[in-house]
Amino acid sequence: MNVLDEVSFDVERGKIREFALATHAADPVHVDRGAARDAGFPDVPATATHVVVAGHFRDQRAFVAKLGLAFERVVVGSVNWTYFRPLCAGDSVHGVRRVADDTEKRGMRFVTLETDYLDASGECAVRVREVLIERSAQ
Repeated sequence: MNVLDEVSFDVERGKIREFALATHAADPVHVDRGAARDAGFPDVPATATHVVVAGHFRDQRAFVAKLGLAFERVVVGSVNWTYFRPLCAGDSVHGVRRVADDTEKRGMRFVTLETDYLDASGECAVRVREVLIERSAQ
C-alpha cells in the first residue's frame, strides 16, 4: 500500500471533553481524571471516534486530488475503527494513511483507505478503515 499522507497530533484532555459533550458520551471517565483512574486508565480516555481530529491537520482537498477523485462527487461510504488500546490524554499519535483498495463498480469508484495511528512506542493504537465513493459524473 502506498502512503497517501501522514499526520501527528497530541491527544488533549480538553479535546476529549469537547468530543464527550458533542457526542453525549455519558461515562464520566471521559471528563473526570479520578473516575478514569478508578476505572484503570492512566488519564481520561478518548471517545471512540476521537481520531477524526486528524482531519483538522490534513488538507482534505489535496489528498482527494492526489487520488484523482472529483471532490464534489465524493461521499464517505463507511468508516470502521479498530482499537488495539485506548487513547488517553497525554498520548501523542502519528497517523499513516494508505490506499488499501481502489476498484470500480457500476460506474462508481470505491477507494478504501487505512490509517494506522501509532503511539510513541511505534505500536498501532488505532486503525481506521474508510471507504470513499466517487459517484459517476452523469
